Amino acid sequence: MIFAPGETTSPSTLRVASPTPIVFVVDDDASVRESLEPLILSYGFDVATFATAEEFLRRPSAPVPSCLLLDIRLPDLSGFEVQGRFAAQRQRMPIVFITGYGDVPMTVRAMKAGAVGVLTKPLREDLLVGAIREALSRSCEALKQESEALILGQRYALLSQREREVMQLVVQGLLNKQVGAHLGISEITVKAHRGRVMRKMRARSFAELIGMCGRLSF
Repeated sequence: MIFAPGETTSPSTLRVASPTPIVFVVDDDASVRESLEPLILSYGFDVATFATAEEFLRRPSAPVPSCLLLDIRLPDLSGFEVQGRFAAQRQRMPIVFITGYGDVPMTVRAMKAGAVGVLTKPLREDLLVGAIREALSRSCEALKQESEALILGQRYALLSQREREVMQLVVQGLLNKQVGAHLGISEITVKAHRGRVMRKMRARSFAELIGMCGRLSF
């Protein structure tokens, strides 16, 4: 039995706008993969299934919201080994473990390493879909932050060296006069550089510029 009795959730309440999120399923049990695929599709998500971890790891990268339903016990690599390889990507593709042999130490280990949850077979549909929704929400937020960071980096690249110097000093709280003294330029020149920084960074306020600088790695 793949699914246990439990509350069901209407698929229509979980559909997500384009781009369609992808749920990857890695489980060596064919019956599990065959049962999960139509269920996941019924909620409006794309799905890709794999029988082994190595097969999954060879897949092309998917730059869309995604999550991974991962069996802990696999014939090649364990679920924890796969999780270790995904340490740097765990926000972009969160993991939900599924297992027929769950216990407290296993759950604690998985959660400490960033898993969304550990579900025990037979799976309850409501818990499974809830975990998928949470994982995809985390993935969407991570991709959004990555996109924003890329855009900020592109805007920052348009600044001249002097404009970067002025920006870094003004966000530290220095007055224009102090910035000018530090850089050996006039206060009027500082104001001009500061105005160009605001325009190029597309900051609507000084507070927004400070927030942008906090997300940039100088």
